[in-house]
Amino acid sequence: MLEARSVAVVGASARPDSFGEQMIHELVRGGYDGSIFPVNPRYEDVGGLTCVPSLKEVPAGVELAILGVPNPKLEEQLSLVGSLGIPAAVIFASCYEETPPGETPLAQRLTDIAWNAGMSVCGGNCMGFLNLERGLRACGYVMPGDMGPGHITFISHSGSAFAAFAYNDRRLRFNLLVSSGQEFVTTTADYLSYALRLESTRVVGMFLESVRDPAPFRAALADAAERSIPVVVLKVGRDPTARALVAAHSGALAGDDAAYEALFEAYGVMRVSSLGEMADVMELCAPGRRAAAGGLASIHDSGGERAHLVDAGAEVGVRFADIADETKGRLEAVLEEGLPAVNPLDAWGTGNDYEPIYSECIDALMADPNTAATTLCVDLTTEMYPEGGYVRVAKEAWATSTKPFAVLSNLPSAIEPRDALSIREAGIPILEGTHSGLRAFRHLFEYRDRLPPPGSTATTPDQARATRWGHRLRANGSLDEVETLALLADYGVPAVESIVVSDVGSAVTAASRIGGAVALKTAAEGIGHKSDVGGVSLGLLGEAAVTRAYEDISGRLGERVIVSAMATTGTEMALGIVHDDQFGPMVMVAAGGILIELLGDRRFALPPISEERALKMVDSLRSRPLLEGLRGAPHVGVGALVGAVTAMSQLAVELGDYIDALDVNPIIVGLQQAVAVDALLVPRADQSGQPV
Repeated sequence: MLEARSVAVVGASARPDSFGEQMIHELVRGGYDGSIFPVNPRYEDVGGLTCVPSLKEVPAGVELAILGVPNPKLEEQLSLVGSLGIPAAVIFASCYEETPPGETPLAQRLTDIAWNAGMSVCGGNCMGFLNLERGLRACGYVMPGDMGPGHITFISHSGSAFAAFAYNDRRLRFNLLVSSGQEFVTTTADYLSYALRLESTRVVGMFLESVRDPAPFRAALADAAERSIPVVVLKVGRDPTARALVAAHSGALAGDDAAYEALFEAYGVMRVSSLGEMADVMELCAPGRRAAAGGLASIHDSGGERAHLVDAGAEVGVRFADIADETKGRLEAVLEEGLPAVNPLDAWGTGNDYEPIYSECIDALMADPNTAATTLCVDLTTEMYPEGGYVRVAKEAWATSTKPFAVLSNLPSAIEPRDALSIREAGIPILEGTHSGLRAFRHLFEYRDRLPPPGSTATTPDQARATRWGHRLRANGSLDEVETLALLADYGVPAVESIVVSDVGSAVTAASRIGGAVALKTAAEGIGHKSDVGGVSLGLLGEAAVTRAYEDISGRLGERVIVSAMATTGTEMALGIVHDDQFGPMVMVAAGGILIELLGDRRFALPPISEERALKMVDSLRSRPLLEGLRGAPHVGVGALVGAVTAMSQLAVELGDYIDALDVNPIIVGLQQAVAVDALLVPRADQSGQPV
């Protein structure tokens, strides 16, 4: 489809400004050197090309049919494409029609036709694609004339985003632009896999609404990580609508976005929040320069804008390079009096001979071993002389180092188009906005520091353990809290000793056996959060206290009660497993106790999870300082919590397909151990409601 050597254009037209005329026009002016066969019974000639009345009349061997026809004609034409053995098609129309009850919708009928014929299909409801390396513009919409091939692939579910990047005025150059539409057959994963095989691809941008084939998409991301080709994604639809299942905190906290969060982190995907940020990231990555060790060095011509950049860097999370004494010496040798040799650097003094001063300062900053990348942070207003001033400074800086370098403008509307064009034609990125530009550098640094994808450090499953617990889950349909705590302990997550009792005498005996203070909790079925119904009594010492608590709880909620040891002091955190419909089981770590709902502070990851990834999850929590002992609270180590996360990861690997959600809240994290106190398991069920 993307490299077709011959194309049939169904619905081609000689009528000026029509969609049919534009399809032919785009192919011709794109420089396509394959065969073009217009198809329309109304014409003998379209754009100087011989027109045939039907697809049946095109020569054998046509590789792509571009269908510029309305919805009522789609089924007939796509069936004809399939019957003639044409292997690919593009469908622009919406593919929507009013479908009578009980009948198959048009979109599904078209999908079935394509699948049965083994076709590749771009669309429906798309704007087509532009393979700029091949000169193949399968598009019926006016595209810019000057679109020389470059190093960026952009794949979009949004036709508007596709057009916006096609028309960008930043000199972003693409090898492939795809508006994939509804993806009846050919999906984002297919386009991504194709792009990764092109030698010209240095970065891939994607505008995603959803992922229609999760396993191939995940495999393509793994391939991108293996090839060290950055993938930049704007995923829309992030509204934190909770899952229908809210019995488990982990399920509710996952919302609709946690799986993508985990997926993108696992494979080093650069997730952006706007098209502007995406443009900055793609432009910074397109030259193929990767961040060295260290932080960002920046040079300015304004003390105020330097302070602005420092503030923005703190907000965005960009670390600035701690430059060496030798670098400071080089700076001091050229800076005018009163300008300190620091990073970020304000190098503007009187303005006399500023070009050589800036060039030497940038060269010194870029040569510093602690500099990962450098930016010339100026507003890029009009230079007095073409190719002078900051234009010359930027080009000299680009030529003197292989580290990433970019001009960063604080105000996009102040950028002089002439000077920007000259800089960009030299291959130098210009980042348009303080925050989006800094985010682009942060993404570059995070890509440098990314961890290996899941599976590269996977531990061997314990088949006997997995079989034993899998059998119990299938046989029982679920596990009660005591059984769930036993499950956790078997997988290496320590749990408090717990005993189920059904009368007051047994409760007293169990408390005596456990020793010390105990907790009583209702074991009544169907109660997910026991504290919400007054089903928990803590810190009970002695027969009288246990008796009173048992009689209270059993009198209101039923005679089955759990007697548990009280955990030692520590910080309350939470762990969980959630099974995502697309990407399978995910592991969660979160602030625990009531903070799990108050803060919504959580991180998800796809198993298997290494110790390094588990530590990264814990360190990225907003509640991480709680583990350091705030305001007199006991200091606890993170090692025990990291160990519990990796143990939950192994549980998810072995039993994740049996579990819809698993809550451990709280898990009490102490200096030596993390102990599970409460646990809730919700099993997965099939469509009939039976356990998986």
